[in-house]
Amino acid sequence: MHREHLSASAALVLTIPLLLCLPHTLVAAFSVYDYIPSSFGSPGTRSGGSLVRRDELSEYGFYNPLDYGGYMMTYIPTEYTVGLGEPVNAILSAKSDPQILIDQETNGGLRNYFLSFQFGAECLGQHEGSHQIIDLGDGNGPKNETAVIRYDYGDPSLGTCQETIQGGNHFRYWVQNGPQRNSSAVFMAVSYEHTLQQNHLVILNGYNLGRDWAVGNATNQSQPINTSTVTNGSTFQGQTTFNGYTYSTTVRYMSGILQNTSNGVNHAGDVAPPGGNAIDGLVSVFEAHIVGKPTSGKSASAGHPVTWSWAVSTLAVTLLLTLLL
Repeated sequence: MHREHLSASAALVLTIPLLLCLPHTLVAAFSVYDYIPSSFGSPGTRSGGSLVRRDELSEYGFYNPLDYGGYMMTYIPTEYTVGLGEPVNAILSAKSDPQILIDQETNGGLRNYFLSFQFGAECLGQHEGSHQIIDLGDGNGPKNETAVIRYDYGDPSLGTCQETIQGGNHFRYWVQNGPQRNSSAVFMAVSYEHTLQQNHLVILNGYNLGRDWAVGNATNQSQPINTSTVTNGSTFQGQTTFNGYTYSTTVRYMSGILQNTSNGVNHAGDVAPPGGNAIDGLVSVFEAHIVGKPTSGKSASAGHPVTWSWAVSTLAVTLLLTLLL
């Protein structure tokens, strides 16, 4: 399983509350409908090819957004990223156990599944930055991400705070649950980012690497997946565990709903490797099943993320300022 280097220091924990004090006015507020060009993401504009159009779920366990006016590239509604987006390069299939598709940490739900391969909710529940938008063709229209999930560096309580400062793997996700096509599949835009000091820019080849390293974690690979060898149909399988629940995940790569391109990709100039494109056009499709549950009658609460009080945060800021002065 791919594991990122553990190098957090005491200064990291002390810095977190100070970052949370940044005014939210730094984050521009946008309507999800106001900043999307009428042609953005239309079939054929952002994606090459298409799954066979049909009213039932595809064999992969989701409705193809391109068949219903949706798109597989996000839209980032800021004045600096007009016309740019990031690839939705991973999908948790509706063929997964229904229990896993419920967005909760209890009872083996989606958040517990994420934690099983070391991805958790944002640091202290705080989000800074613009929300990204997607239309999954389900009748909901363009909508903001449900949440951002970050690599937890092996610490389910505070590890995502380390990712916020130090950088690393993370993903945004949306659920295909609209009134017209409710599959409950979870669509994810995965990437690997630089440090906060480097403005969380995506690293070289970071969309493909982020996707593949997340796949490696979810399928418990002994070595990082070699991105250069992944092709349409590549398959990985393995088990992960958290909070008493054991999950078996099979991931199959598919082509046809993303392009191999740099056109319209955010940070493309920094991300595209020499002689290549920013994204390779492959989508990793996860199918997850629960194969083990907590022993009946025993608590399964160990490892849940903690909640800090603002009193503790204030104390940490005071300590930090003392060190700096």
